[in-house]
Amino acid sequence: MTSPPEPPAPVLAVIGGGQLARMMAQPAIALGLPLRLLAEAQGVSAAQVIADHSVGDYRDLDTLRRVTAGCSVVTFDHEHVPTSHLHALEDDGLAVRPGPEALVHAQDKAVMRRRLAELGAPCPRNAVVHEAADVAAFGFPCVLKTSRGGYDGKGVWLVRSEAECTEPFAVAGAGGVELVAEEYVEFRRELSALVARSPSGQAAAYPVVETTQVDGVCREVVAPAPDLDPALAGQAQELALGLAGALDVTGILAVELFETTDGRVLVNELAMRPHNTGHWTQDGAETSQFENHLRAVMDLPLGSPRPRARWTVMVNILGGQHDSGRLWDGFPHALARDPRLRVHLYGKQLRPGRKVGHVNAYGDDLAECLERARHAAAWFAGELGEHSE
Repeated sequence: MTSPPEPPAPVLAVIGGGQLARMMAQPAIALGLPLRLLAEAQGVSAAQVIADHSVGDYRDLDTLRRVTAGCSVVTFDHEHVPTSHLHALEDDGLAVRPGPEALVHAQDKAVMRRRLAELGAPCPRNAVVHEAADVAAFGFPCVLKTSRGGYDGKGVWLVRSEAECTEPFAVAGAGGVELVAEEYVEFRRELSALVARSPSGQAAAYPVVETTQVDGVCREVVAPAPDLDPALAGQAQELALGLAGALDVTGILAVELFETTDGRVLVNELAMRPHNTGHWTQDGAETSQFENHLRAVMDLPLGSPRPRARWTVMVNILGGQHDSGRLWDGFPHALARDPRLRVHLYGKQLRPGRKVGHVNAYGDDLAECLERARHAAAWFAGELGEHSE
């Protein structure tokens, strides 16, 4: 018997089969980088485009070892792999990027808040709370967050009384996690500072963007953030770069921020993977966040984060309330109306409120870019009639 041929490059394992892993595939092809995927189910988003994939539970260490056998590096579509398993993979000699000591700050909000306080990063006032009386002592109104497992508005509650604390504590108790109370911040808008960092310490910072959230889900992103004080933009980039270094992040780090009404930025959340607020980079930057994440985790020189156009607008396509037909059927109108439009679909089943794709529009006129992107996203979501222009 002949042995299988050597792969043309080191193999990168990716844990999690969502749209972020799916969008890593295209730059991986250009780089000649083989990907091996652990998907959570047959036919999920990334499994449709990454041939070398298997289905299994990321919470099972034997499954992780089987998938990563023969790989040089492992990275992630999500932050939910148990920290103890990541240490075990490191002990096996696998390069885990980002590493478990870094990733825990995106996995556990209580750990994140303690570390950010030690680093002197600007944050909302916060505390771990164990019962409704602790929340009352902290002060209403406030935001309660489960320390682990929350995303897209899940595991987050705005509470104004002890009675409203019942559900958050029940959810946290059922999940065996802590609750973190954070002050309710009166903010002007939400921003995101995205950076890439390699193991050798090279780093690149993308322009700071403005994000719009609806019911805890990102709806649109404007790059760069309009009318942002250049000094504050620089401060946000320096903060993100400093956190990437202090936490020893490898890959993409997204620092979600509040811009307060008195001209400060406060750290809201951290994500150590490609992030929804960076999807604009696929078409609006010289090097996308997905390519720079791959370059970083493989310790290749990073690409330029410079924007290609004055403005880029990203709008998410969400599943509508009365979905019928196929997203594909939206292409004839959307592309005929706007030949410059860039559409990215995730191959997901349509469900109300689910992120199933996004559109990017770029150009020199912000109002025009906003109109183009919003119209296209609404068209794909079935929110516009067939006679809409």
